Amino acid sequence: MKDGPDIVKIAALVGDHARADVLTALMGGRALTATELAATANVTKQTISSHLAKLVDAGLLTVESQGRHRYFRLADDDVAHLLESLMGVASRAGSVRLRSSPREPAMRRARVCYDHLAGELGVLVYDRLRARQAFALGDDGIELTAGGAVLLGELGIDTTALRAQRRVFCRTCLDWSERRHHLAGALGASLLARMLELGWAARDGKSRVVRFSAAGESALRDYLA
Repeated sequence: MKDGPDIVKIAALVGDHARADVLTALMGGRALTATELAATANVTKQTISSHLAKLVDAGLLTVESQGRHRYFRLADDDVAHLLESLMGVASRAGSVRLRSSPREPAMRRARVCYDHLAGELGVLVYDRLRARQAFALGDDGIELTAGGAVLLGELGIDTTALRAQRRVFCRTCLDWSERRHHLAGALGASLLARMLELGWAARDGKSRVVRFSAAGESALRDYLA
């Protein structure tokens, strides 16, 4: 008798090229239509409908109807965490695209990983906060310290309210490009949202790229110093 959950179905779903392209596109955190996802995966609308139905049935995606349109997004940050981990394993194993996107250098610099900051600057944020003893190692991973709550409060983040959300408060996520950890969970999402609100950075169109202005990156580094 075999123990534990059966991973074969999920692995097979993610392992298809078109479905992998869909899941990767949705790592930007934005909901997309079937038409947009068909273009991303380079398949017909009929084919993408079949793929999306399978992903929704498996609990990897959710769908919301607005008027005549149906919008798809990743089901939750657990799915995003799985995908980022798979990207890290693929990168480490040398499984890279033959033709990289022109955006790849910018993606490695700073990008959205579902709803939190990843890439070089995402790793920098976590490393600097950890160096300032914002986190301690707990039974289930990292835990925010009292000093960390004060530090994040200086940026206008209400950590008490974040703890009340029905999702993981804070955890690490292994960054596929840096091969080190960045900050995920409700706290990671709030940090990125606050950086965007302050005008330190902005989303780059429909891509996952996050572009920091020179002044914004300087302000971030000053905050973390």
